[in-house]
Amino acid sequence: MLKENNQLSFCLSSHASLFDVLIEKDNFWRQLKDMVDFSFVYDELKDKYSSTMGRKAEDVIRMFKYLLLKNYYKLSDRDLITRTKTDMLFKYFLDYLPEEINLIDPSLLTVFRRERLSNKENEEETSTNLMDKLIAKTVEIALQEGVIEVKNKIIQDSTHTNAMYQHISPREELIKQAKELRKSIYKIDETMHNKMPKKRESTGLLEDQIEYTKELLNLVKEDARFTTIPQINEKINMLEETMNDTEYEIEYSKDKDAKVGHKTADTSFFGYKTHIAMTPERIITATVVTSGEKHDGKQLQKLVEKSQSNGIDVKAVIGDGAYSEKENIEYCEENNIRLASKLSPHITHGQKSNSNDFEYNKDAGMYVCKAGHMAIKKKLTKDQYSKYESYYFDVERCKYCSYKEGCYKEGAKTKSYNIRIISDIHIKHMDYMETEEFKELYAERYKIEAKNSELKSNFGYDKANACGKNGITIQGASAFFLVNIKRIIKLKEEKAQNNG
Repeated sequence: MLKENNQLSFCLSSHASLFDVLIEKDNFWRQLKDMVDFSFVYDELKDKYSSTMGRKAEDVIRMFKYLLLKNYYKLSDRDLITRTKTDMLFKYFLDYLPEEINLIDPSLLTVFRRERLSNKENEEETSTNLMDKLIAKTVEIALQEGVIEVKNKIIQDSTHTNAMYQHISPREELIKQAKELRKSIYKIDETMHNKMPKKRESTGLLEDQIEYTKELLNLVKEDARFTTIPQINEKINMLEETMNDTEYEIEYSKDKDAKVGHKTADTSFFGYKTHIAMTPERIITATVVTSGEKHDGKQLQKLVEKSQSNGIDVKAVIGDGAYSEKENIEYCEENNIRLASKLSPHITHGQKSNSNDFEYNKDAGMYVCKAGHMAIKKKLTKDQYSKYESYYFDVERCKYCSYKEGCYKEGAKTKSYNIRIISDIHIKHMDYMETEEFKELYAERYKIEAKNSELKSNFGYDKANACGKNGITIQGASAFFLVNIKRIIKLKEEKAQNNG
């Protein structure tokens, strides 16, 4: 049943006391439930449901809580419902009775992810609004609890997330998961080699692999020896969910939103970047999700403005060299914000008419063109007024590039991009870099690297669990909400100990 504020509440149960016996007071999910009024989720998603058509929908708040558990524990929809039937912690967090076993059908979770948290007309705006809303809620809680003491500066950085399919296609992912399932089955019964459906891998068609996957699943699911073994059953459920998602949106599943990004001159990844701002107390105040090739520095202004709207009076921004481009220095100067970002002589984006077609990768020390190709070498030249850096690209790629018009001249033996590496505003910033204030601010930059590591290792943000920018944004919304709440709880405990 619902309270007046749309929060779920328990019906009377003679077994409700089990929760107090089995779930400790300091359990994270118990503290999360007690701390957060989830009615804001209802306000955000209520327009996704009709009050006059169809059967009564499952409560929006409960569905959202299911999503938090799914992403944190990396469970398929089916395994999540199965575990909830026997896991008292899950039942408590989801506001079920201890004895309740008639839960939702897993298909409702699929619908919730695909339709309620998505809008085909404007998917990006829908999921981004949810992410911003969740972060804003956690910052509001942090301010109310008094755990954000430094309210005038933020630290910025980006973290990369590998796409669900990496450099392989949806077909190859299905082949990979099917192979892992077969190997698990052979360990139980080697005679199954002769009973498996005929493979279609040689055709190269996604549709044929989907058909094979269906046959494999039907065969395995009919044998109770396999479905009763949790490790194998999880592989069955995950393969089935991947197949259904791929079949539902074959084109979208190719993850056309993901792009190649460069971590260094020699290493790259295929996926997305999440640009993050946080306080020195390690509370995330704003995020922006982009494809992998986007430049970190271009997101500074968005992160500042989002943080300000969430109650942070930004007077200082701390970041690595990617944020020291000319536009950022000018923006911070105009808005009376101190920019603690070490100046690189390469960072002078925007001085040329086509500067938006080339972005500087700070880790590789090279420029990347609009097509995602990185320069292969660079050369320094001088004249009597200033210095220039020339970045040279692989001409063979330029000849066949879809963006070559206006960029590459037919027949040219080289393709370079030249930048001027000195300006008055950079000279002024170089002077600021020598001050004690700059050094004190910059000394706090390391804190965000630990936050990025925590998101990947503890919250599964190293790899996308769905396709497309909408999918990674929804995944990020859950991860950032949980990581902030966890940090708030930690800071509250430390504050209580210090006051005690």
